Amino acid sequence: MRAIRLHAFGPADNLRHERVPDPEPGPGQVRIAVAAAGVHLVDTALREGLRLGPVPTPAELPTIPGREVAGTVDALGEGVEPAWLGRRVAAHLGMAPGGYAELAVTGVERLHPLPHGLSEDHALAMVGTGRTAMGVLRFADLSPADTVLVLAAAGGIGSLLVQYARHRGATVVGAAGGPEKVRAVEGLGADLAVDYTRDGWDGRIREKFGDRPLTYVFEGVGGDLGRTATALLAPGGSHLSYGYASAGFSPGGQTVLTEEECGRLGITSRSVLGKPMFDKVGGMGNLRVLEEEAVALAAAGTLVPLVHHFPLAEAARAHRALETRATLGKVVLVP
Repeated sequence: MRAIRLHAFGPADNLRHERVPDPEPGPGQVRIAVAAAGVHLVDTALREGLRLGPVPTPAELPTIPGREVAGTVDALGEGVEPAWLGRRVAAHLGMAPGGYAELAVTGVERLHPLPHGLSEDHALAMVGTGRTAMGVLRFADLSPADTVLVLAAAGGIGSLLVQYARHRGATVVGAAGGPEKVRAVEGLGADLAVDYTRDGWDGRIREKFGDRPLTYVFEGVGGDLGRTATALLAPGGSHLSYGYASAGFSPGGQTVLTEEECGRLGITSRSVLGKPMFDKVGGMGNLRVLEEEAVALAAAGTLVPLVHHFPLAEAARAHRALETRATLGKVVLVP
């Protein structure tokens, strides 16, 4: 098969498109003929040799990156029900990489059968990025009384949060970087879309909705953008941080206000990734609950993920685009 292998930690050009032996499923495993492989911002950090939270850097090189796949089961390991053969599925591979390939092996317990009408790339977006969005939403009880700001609203997670907030009847402001992304956010149904690369973007929100109009800020950007957004929260409002895309992979880049700052503004601010999210679902081993919720919402048409496709052979280009924030929605490799 063809696969992307990383031979040395470092820049995106270290990702090589190569021919490698086909993997074979072991007991309790299946092999998936991959139709779509997910690329995550975390993948770019692991490529550099960084460790992020519970996700370990590869123990041995070369390695095949990637932890999200969708496709068709084409081989079964010992003990797997024959009915799985030929089924379209999506799976998060967990801590074991191997997704950037034409074939991938995983445990049968990780599979999500795909409903008729749900494409592989859309399902793939939901088992990784979608499950994070569902986890973030566990910290918010959205209703028509809410006015919500989503930063990076044209990204994989942000675009789903915009759609879900609209689904719950909330008024939604989506902030994104550049005219193309702003147009995409408008297409998602946001009541207002603003370009946060332009000075005064927060002023546009105040002009339309008032001085401190927001009840929730969903924010995975960090840095100055995150702090500007929190100043728009009304007393009693909630800032939910789930990343720091604009500030590099440094926990210090994540926007979480101090108790003093929160007290002065009368708001709450918290990071929801990692242990807080795991606790909401009863532990890291129960993240599948969030995957199931996300896939079901996509199957129902409630959430339609934005997807940015790259050929498998161009994984390095996909990484560079993701790192420079030149992508829309979920980045997907197509073998």
